[in-house]
Amino acid sequence: MPEETPALVIDDLYKSYGAVHAVKGLSVTVRPSTVLGLLGSNGAGKTTTVRIISTLVPYDRGVVRVLGRDVRREAPAVRARIGLTGQYSALDENLTAYENLEMIARLCHVGVRAARRRATELLETFDLTGAAKRLVKTYSGGMRRRLDLAASLVANAPLLILDEPTTGLDPRSRQNVWRLIRDMVTSGTTVLLTTQYLEEADELADDIVVMDSGTATAQGAPEVLKARVGGTRIEVHLTEDSHASTAIGALERFSTATAHIDEQSRIVTLPVIKEPRLLPTVVRTLDDLAIGIQDVRLREPTLDEVFLTLTGANALADEPSTA
Repeated sequence: MPEETPALVIDDLYKSYGAVHAVKGLSVTVRPSTVLGLLGSNGAGKTTTVRIISTLVPYDRGVVRVLGRDVRREAPAVRARIGLTGQYSALDENLTAYENLEMIARLCHVGVRAARRRATELLETFDLTGAAKRLVKTYSGGMRRRLDLAASLVANAPLLILDEPTTGLDPRSRQNVWRLIRDMVTSGTTVLLTTQYLEEADELADDIVVMDSGTATAQGAPEVLKARVGGTRIEVHLTEDSHASTAIGALERFSTATAHIDEQSRIVTLPVIKEPRLLPTVVRTLDDLAIGIQDVRLREPTLDEVFLTLTGANALADEPSTA
């Protein structure tokens, strides 16, 4: 059985803007019908990478292939295979929502009837039917964002690039976009997702690449990345500050690591090995020492903790805007 062609291959990619090295040796392979989450602080290289894949920015060296097509040598063929929602609106404000979608469909060589049908379907999908004949310049920010997303789906491209797709959307609209992405992936679309909402990446991504200073500092499934920053943790919310040292001494018998206490919230946290009846044993231990607790729970590490650990919580400068 022949090996399946990757949806996206990036190999040893470099891009500089003068003395600023935006992307440095990035290598990523994306399997078809999956979601790759691309995470990183401002200036990490995400947007530059997206622009390169989209054929909008030339790169210095390396290899970038979309469904087997070379981005540098076969740019028109690559553009025919991708849909893109950027961070900023790409709509004509002096046209209606319906006219924008119909125009984009026609530019993608979709027939007149099919273009009209596709525009109507997408307006219904994004709950914009009631505003379909309004000029886009009268839309709210959230409505424009939904229309932007609809525009990127007009051509049913096999690779969909979503750069901060749900910024500015209300929780219900965000959930609707998540559901739509899942449906598209099930139908065979591959999605490259950049997002500042780590919950979004955790919810949607099959694999994640964490970028920092232009390179990938970590790659893997969300569960694999979470395991890198430690496993299960126990959190105990104390009722009294005076119980802190006694509680820490008692809890550290359940872990080889040092416990941490947030003095303001009186919450003691430490990593533990998850075992049957661990939680009731901890509660009994603290009760025997007459330590008052408001709450106690076991939890897994979050993607937020992974991100902060792997990037050092750096807030880097924005990426250069040079095209």
